[in-house]
Amino acid sequence: MNPYRRRVLQLVRDLLEPYAPVPTALDFGCGDGWFAHSFQQERFAQAVSAVDVQTRRRCFVQPQMYDGVHLPFADRSFELVYSMDVLHHCPDPGQSLREVLRCSKDLLLIKDHTYSSTTGWMTLCVLDELGNRRFGVPSRYQYQRGWEWLAVIESAGFALQKLVYPAACHPRLLGLATNHLQFIGLWRRAN
Repeated sequence: MNPYRRRVLQLVRDLLEPYAPVPTALDFGCGDGWFAHSFQQERFAQAVSAVDVQTRRRCFVQPQMYDGVHLPFADRSFELVYSMDVLHHCPDPGQSLREVLRCSKDLLLIKDHTYSSTTGWMTLCVLDELGNRRFGVPSRYQYQRGWEWLAVIESAGFALQKLVYPAACHPRLLGLATNHLQFIGLWRRAN
């Protein structure tokens, strides 16, 4: 399997093991469902629901389709909601983040990107195109600048438990050039 995914899963394992297994989890923008499948295999969650706006030909888990705007779940439906490299693909990342937060009863896990320079933004654009074009996933180049998403998360009543930054998602030279653009955060609902 993809070495990038294995490294991300190891980083996530270290964050989620103290809380696992949660009864229910939502995989927001599941793609081919590899993480949804892995979260169940790793016993991070007893049941994982996966949603996306498009299907892929080969999937580990078939996603439930949704309109890309409103998740078809009640408030606080899942103990854990997670998003793995997805929010920057959304037409309005802030609005999508608010939807994800609405559906979380307790925990929020985000693996995504952040940048602070034009060079960092351009690097993310190139990596996004290389990693997603073949799957028909649009690259919208709406990465988090600095930590602007943190205010949205905190205003929804979540407190940061742990931030892995830079996240060692790539090895060797690629890692030296890009790991400072990767982060994984775990938040817990405070109210």
